Amino acid sequence: MTPPFTPLIRYYDVTSADGTSIRAWTNDGEGPMVLISNGLGTNPHAWPSLLRADSGVRVVGYNHRGTGGSERPSDGRVDLDSFVEDAIAVMDDAGIESCVVASWSTGVTIAFELATRHPERVTGILAVAGVPGNTFSTMLAPLRVPPILSRALIVSFVRSVTVTGHVLAPLTRKVPWTNTTANAIRLTRLVNPAADTAELRVLLQEFFTTHPAWYAKLALSVSKHGRVSLSDIDIPVTFIAGRWDIFTGARDMLTAAQRVKGSRYRELDATHFVPVEYPEVVLDELKQLLVRVG
Repeated sequence: MTPPFTPLIRYYDVTSADGTSIRAWTNDGEGPMVLISNGLGTNPHAWPSLLRADSGVRVVGYNHRGTGGSERPSDGRVDLDSFVEDAIAVMDDAGIESCVVASWSTGVTIAFELATRHPERVTGILAVAGVPGNTFSTMLAPLRVPPILSRALIVSFVRSVTVTGHVLAPLTRKVPWTNTTANAIRLTRLVNPAADTAELRVLLQEFFTTHPAWYAKLALSVSKHGRVSLSDIDIPVTFIAGRWDIFTGARDMLTAAQRVKGSRYRELDATHFVPVEYPEVVLDELKQLLVRVG
């Protein structure tokens, strides 16, 4: 059965600064405007509680270049500059002068970079399971892998996928995403069993339509970006970390939170997939952030 929030998403196309067509989406809800800066290659179904028309917020988001209906640039350009340009294009098209940015995973880096380069456009940041920059160094933290080694291992793996992805693509695209296969993923504990099976199924089904080699290219483009300076961030920020997140260590998120004046930090018994594991908590924290901003 398709989750009830699916029909509430309206998709449309926006042209970025370099001419690349970006697939944007919105819940057409009533309430404060919120821009979604999503995880690489992921889709709106990562945010089930925010997609409801009665969520109390109007969300606008977009799919990254080459994923989910967004065009692959003819020159293959994918870097942090282009990701920020895409976010600005989506905001401009929606008539958003400034708003809170809700971000997840690598989208956290993009959100903070957007706030640093265009401080007049960002009034607050909800950072979920992500740190501002140097993302690969924080991976494998729950396994106590040193940051330097973690970065080297992950970069090597992702580079290999730029080649092996062409072999993997026919297999990943044929995975029958049913409630049974979604439950199998939950049993691995890569995703907390608290996640709703139907919502997780739609998220994974959409995610695996992206070619693995292209996803690896996106990931490598972000890996080149170092830590974002947080000393000049002077807007309300909330960090939500997952205690069992092997992609973004909770300790690194706490350190980032301590570098942002007046930030709020919350740690959940979650993995990397916090928005789909604890959707109501995410919505509640977003509303609290909006009150702080307002």
